[in-house]
Amino acid sequence: MEPGTIWLLVTAALVLFMTPGLAFFYGGLVKAKSVVSMMMLSFGAMGLVFVLWILYGNNLGTLSGEGIGLLVGNPFSDFGLTTTAQEAPADLAGIAFGSTFAVITTALISGAVADRARFFPWMLFAGLWATIVYFPSQGWVWGGGWIEQFEVGGRAVMDWAGGTVVHISAGAAALALAIVLGQRRVGFSKEDSAPHNVPLVLIGAAVLWFGWFGFNAGAAEDDGSGAIIFLNTIAAPAAGIIGFIVVEHFKDGKATAVGAASGVVAGLVAITPACFNLTPLAAIVLGLIAGAVCAFAIDLKFKLGFDDSLDVVGLHLVAGFIGCIYLGFVSWEPNGDGVALQGGGSGLLNGGGIDQLIVQAVPAVVVAVYSFVIAYALGKLIDAMIGFRAKEEDEIAGIDLALHGEGYKFD
Repeated sequence: MEPGTIWLLVTAALVLFMTPGLAFFYGGLVKAKSVVSMMMLSFGAMGLVFVLWILYGNNLGTLSGEGIGLLVGNPFSDFGLTTTAQEAPADLAGIAFGSTFAVITTALISGAVADRARFFPWMLFAGLWATIVYFPSQGWVWGGGWIEQFEVGGRAVMDWAGGTVVHISAGAAALALAIVLGQRRVGFSKEDSAPHNVPLVLIGAAVLWFGWFGFNAGAAEDDGSGAIIFLNTIAAPAAGIIGFIVVEHFKDGKATAVGAASGVVAGLVAITPACFNLTPLAAIVLGLIAGAVCAFAIDLKFKLGFDDSLDVVGLHLVAGFIGCIYLGFVSWEPNGDGVALQGGGSGLLNGGGIDQLIVQAVPAVVVAVYSFVIAYALGKLIDAMIGFRAKEEDEIAGIDLALHGEGYKFD
């Protein structure tokens, strides 16, 4: 087996592990009476999106790079990956790696509908959103699509591991669903939304950080780029902890464990698009900025009235934008051999001019708008047809037993 294939398979396993980690993270944040339901939204996405990816999802993101092939591929070009399995089985390693991104991206959205979403309407939404939004849009960045080909002044888009199609896309969809479902009957306040299990939150954050090394470094093509991506994936979330808890201390009077875990996520999200094109020092600055800004951003839901239960918008949408836009200021181009940081400075603050900033901003905005509109339309349609929310009495009592027939026992 080729070393590159082994590396892809190992990192695919790391990214797969991130979705259970997300389930732990989200499960610890909700009330005890809805933790099973919350974790099931992630595990349900694992079951459905993996199957859809193998059947046709990878095909939708395999683009020709011209005409409609800049936007979407043919879902039936290799249905079920039968041809690839027979003629080029080694290519399945990269396809498996891509499948794990599809699952974690879809599962991220579920944090916005905690405590009130019914399971099978969520599954219907997850399958449709992945099909319409994620499957084709990941090809925009990595499959020869319009984002990969978009240039301004000779500067191309930098989005190494999916700041746009993963975090901005999921964050925008989360905002749409939070608006569609409305506020929780119980829990939409700082006091009422306290997590039921802080250690579970920290375990989830640790698993996410561990898996993120596969998320970011899986596509590294040489020792130099792999090493800098790995170190930056340490630096930014570490600084994110500091940025978040310092703001939290001055804003709320104390630094919390949940705040530290949120800082980890903010730093990880921000470094996702930028890990290949920053020095470690710049990665630390990015993590500090992301952690500090997200510590303020998570409170926007209380001021604006949208019930993003577990701060998908405040962490993933906001930090995703920060990571993408930050590259417009301090990024470095790779050299001709693809090694990071050995080319010239491309950011506004290190000699590259404004072109990189423009080319970073346009796809981020387009992806956010596209994902929001589709998610809002799907949420409204599903709610009108079969109802998205749990019954009011079940929501108040706790939806674990009502929807799944299992949960914590308190006696």
